[in-house]
Amino acid sequence: MAGLNSQSLRIPKTIKLFIGGEFPRTESGRSAPVFSKKGKTLFAHLCKASRKDLRNAVVAAKGAQSGWEKKTAYNRGQILYRMAEMAEGKRAEFVEILEEVQGYTAPQANAAVDQAIDAFVYYGGFADKYPQLVGTINPVSGPHHNFTTPEPVGLVAVVFDGELDLGGLAAHLAAIICSGNSVVALLPEDGSAILAPLAEVMATSDLSKGVVNLLSGSRDELWQQFGSHMEIQSLSYGGQDRKILTELKTLACENMKRMVVPSAKTAALSLEQILSFVEYKTVWHPSGF
Repeated sequence: MAGLNSQSLRIPKTIKLFIGGEFPRTESGRSAPVFSKKGKTLFAHLCKASRKDLRNAVVAAKGAQSGWEKKTAYNRGQILYRMAEMAEGKRAEFVEILEEVQGYTAPQANAAVDQAIDAFVYYGGFADKYPQLVGTINPVSGPHHNFTTPEPVGLVAVVFDGELDLGGLAAHLAAIICSGNSVVALLPEDGSAILAPLAEVMATSDLSKGVVNLLSGSRDELWQQFGSHMEIQSLSYGGQDRKILTELKTLACENMKRMVVPSAKTAALSLEQILSFVEYKTVWHPSGF
């Protein structure tokens, strides 16, 4: 913001949460400073989500999931493609954060944004095609037409860990929602500032409110709540801490959550990423009468 003084100092913004299509501050009032890696100057203030913020995000995601699932696959694909368009429009903001906060070079930052855009386009194209690849007509003996179709799991939670990988983050979110799931994601602590432009992409892409909810905060404070929350139907943990993973699997048993542990061998853009968050329904329909 220019003109405040002779030096035109940059005003650090407060990066809020993204819950239910809105941008609330954390109910706890807590925030953490985000510093520029280049100049060691204050870049922004980042809201730290609390357990109550997580509960609010789950309520929003649960309320949005059924309506999102009922949209046509073609419409979901259109919205994902719109995300790609909006991400391209916010390239400068993504690049600024990647350079200033993550220490990327300009080519590295632009390449990361390209990967995120590619992910939205890829899964947008798959939204109305993957059911044709995995759905089947089953040969059965008797007067029945038997077929199997994929359905979304429902409410998916994601705990990202480690350093920010914008392309991988966008691919994971897009793979989850393209089949009709809603998602609550805790972004990696090292890189959560990317929440600001990413949430704005979601908010301006005709995406139903509550389908994607983005939180920033401490993994150590929230991971147990992700594992124990009874309304979360699938949980993806991408970290390397085996102790946390073991405990999450134990907590998931309470409501039979599906635990998904992304493999380094699975490409970010692949059918397998979608199938990790779908289940299958088999229907027997009388015929031949």
